[in-house]
Amino acid sequence: MSVVCCILVPGLLLAASASGAAEQTIVPPPAGIQAFHPGETLTYNVSWSSMISAGTVTMTVETEKLPDAREVLRFTVRGRTQGLVDKVFSVNNAVQSVFDPLLMQSLSYRLRESYGQKKRLRVTEFDHANRSAVCRLNEDPPVTLTIPDPVQDGLSLLYFLRTKEDLTIGRRMDIDVVDSGKNWTIEVSILARERIATAAGEFDTIKIKTYPKHTGESVKRREVFLWLTDDDRKIPVLMKSTLKVGSFVFKLIDMKPGTHRLMQ
Repeated sequence: MSVVCCILVPGLLLAASASGAAEQTIVPPPAGIQAFHPGETLTYNVSWSSMISAGTVTMTVETEKLPDAREVLRFTVRGRTQGLVDKVFSVNNAVQSVFDPLLMQSLSYRLRESYGQKKRLRVTEFDHANRSAVCRLNEDPPVTLTIPDPVQDGLSLLYFLRTKEDLTIGRRMDIDVVDSGKNWTIEVSILARERIATAAGEFDTIKIKTYPKHTGESVKRREVFLWLTDDDRKIPVLMKSTLKVGSFVFKLIDMKPGTHRLMQ
């Protein structure tokens, strides 16, 4: 379970300290969040084991207003297959997460999947005051979960990690996530510092490993590796989701900084 898997398996920037990339003017992010701000767009090439191109993924940060007129953040990830892979097994998915920067938690999550001839819609709405979440899958009866506090969804987890300032090598942490109508604990391990080259430039990064532990069930671990820039932006420049054979690789190819300040 991860944004990497949900986008193209049937599916997870901004330049900071990038060698060889064009220098860009970066507008200060919203108060309280130093890693990203509305308007940010990150684009990735997706391949199988860095050999067969599978498609592209874009990740955007925008704003959304609540009924009380307060602005929150909306994270959106869109992915679709291309070329031969699209002809063999077409995928066109979109994930959206509404995130409250005051609570630093997800408010809602929506995953719309289209792969092959199948379509699926999964929606989760969080009620943090009552520590519950209502999960819906297509037209099935809704499932209500008791949730921990704090908690993320499968997409907000990635952005939440970007806000962490204490990613010291060797550290491990657990982050609670609601995904697929279940509570999960995501174990995060900070592994090493590595220099990564992409089409968007070269970056000093922090390598992170994540994998899910579902409460009360034995699940096969699908490791996801993230390479975040080693600065206050924590831009994901490379992501890998392990498979039974090989891995899906997300590599940064383009980035656009945001320009909007969140009004609180």
